[in-house]
Amino acid sequence: MTAPTARKVLLAAPRGYCAGVDRAVIAVEKALEQYGAPVYVRHEIVHNKYVVKTLEKKGAIFVDETAEVPEGNIVIFSAHGVAPVVHEEAERGKLATIDATCPLVTKVHKEAVRFAKEDYDILLIGHEGHEEVIGTSGEAPEHITLVDGPGDVAGVEVRDPDKVVWLSQTTLSVDETMETVGALQQKFPNLISPPSDDICYATQNRQTAVKQMGADADLVIVVGSKNSSNSVRLVEVALGAGAKDAHLVDYAEEIDEAWLEGVSTVGVTSGASVPEILVEGVLEWLAQRGYGDVETITSAQESITFSLPKELRRDLRAEAAAKAAGDDQA
Repeated sequence: MTAPTARKVLLAAPRGYCAGVDRAVIAVEKALEQYGAPVYVRHEIVHNKYVVKTLEKKGAIFVDETAEVPEGNIVIFSAHGVAPVVHEEAERGKLATIDATCPLVTKVHKEAVRFAKEDYDILLIGHEGHEEVIGTSGEAPEHITLVDGPGDVAGVEVRDPDKVVWLSQTTLSVDETMETVGALQQKFPNLISPPSDDICYATQNRQTAVKQMGADADLVIVVGSKNSSNSVRLVEVALGAGAKDAHLVDYAEEIDEAWLEGVSTVGVTSGASVPEILVEGVLEWLAQRGYGDVETITSAQESITFSLPKELRRDLRAEAAAKAAGDDQA
């Protein structure tokens, strides 16, 4: 193999943790510090293998359903949000809850509730089975129809074409979402858009950064887990922007050296649920193979932060125990 003349890395910025993920992960850590293990978490707090394993080592227990949490315990709801029925399940199970739903997801939930009250048909653009979509749909199931990409548009039916609004999952590809919106607008000319963009700022910023470096990269490595929607979208965006090749990896060890064949420029980025230590591992792996020259490609500056869930300010252990004791005495 002929070695490339100049090897370098284009490092996307911003990348990695968004404000919603940071808030959710800290919420679990603070709950463990404040109340001690175990603290139960319904579904993965964020979609990242490393984060989940790290929190498990600290005493978090991840469950698929609320019913798996023993009575009188604390359960944390993940950043992706849950339907109202899940809150009801927790109440019936005598559980104290910490809601770590990303505030930007909560915004979409509130939009769904408002438009449902006004008797709109709501077309939710998103991926079937994704936790965020399940949570949003649960706010107004009788009003919401899922639209999973432009290919679904032909089959969409509504009660009144003059009373239709679209909302979207927050972690989608911006371009694909707008393609779906365009197709919906052709079918429903009076389609209303949400009052503000549903796709989150972090998703958009990470996609913009990848677009800027994609055309100049022979290979783009996206650090993220396969069940992370925004990470998977970054691979698609990289290829769409002109990258010759792009792959998703959880850890540096998953990189195949064959991907480097004939590659002079490697783009590196990470999904919104990925801690920076994993990116550092990839950069170190590449440096050991001659890609030590790193240039940062910055598309935006991020300064958004979210306050921790309000429930962390109360003594939830006492609250959960009181619930259980009160019901026992009843």
